[in-house]
Amino acid sequence: MARADGRAPDALRAIALERGANPYAEGSCLVRFGGTLVHCTASVEEGVPGFRKGSGKGWVTAEYAMLPRATSERTQRERNGPGGRSQEIQRLIGRSLRAAMGTMAFGEYTIRIDCDVLQADGGTRTASITGACVALADACDWLAQRTGKPSPFGQLVAAVSVGMVGGEPLLDLCYTEDKDAEVDANVVLLDPDQFVEVQGTAEGAPFSRRELDAMVDLAQAGIATLFGIQRQVLGR
Repeated sequence: MARADGRAPDALRAIALERGANPYAEGSCLVRFGGTLVHCTASVEEGVPGFRKGSGKGWVTAEYAMLPRATSERTQRERNGPGGRSQEIQRLIGRSLRAAMGTMAFGEYTIRIDCDVLQADGGTRTASITGACVALADACDWLAQRTGKPSPFGQLVAAVSVGMVGGEPLLDLCYTEDKDAEVDANVVLLDPDQFVEVQGTAEGAPFSRRELDAMVDLAQAGIATLFGIQRQVLGR
């Protein structure tokens, strides 16, 4: 099928990772997946949640929000805390970034990731994970310099959306594709090929194992490209 932006079914949108986009944060990255733009920061704070106190271990957590005019119509700010969708997304981001850590034994510090969507055109959660990984790696390097210990960062983590649209598997859905998709899925991988999470939902008719395999294969190939971009940006 012809895609709205002319891409091949297995093609990513234009990807850009701007490392160090925020001069105040210990780690930061401005990530662009086509028309989706997310500002990711990693802040190192002293102290840990209650369940970590006295353990000598740190914690990595994430928060996610979308600016009111990130979409075609203005949405209300979540003034009373994150709504259900935002909570689900930030938990996914947190799980994904904790998987990227080589160790949590970096002292009682919290690395808090903030992912703020400036512009949304589909795939905001996967863009957030991919960009936040760069911010996390730099925050871990900052922490290593402060403590004199090796960086606790482990492996790169990245994510991409896939789906079935018009009966065809497509990689990295933009909004117009996502809203019409029969199946919508998100895949998170740890470098090079370990699965952190696979989220897949049939929006209409159920999907087959063959279709699932096709989507996962597309995602793995796309994320391999994302790992290459992350490595280049981080100089690894």
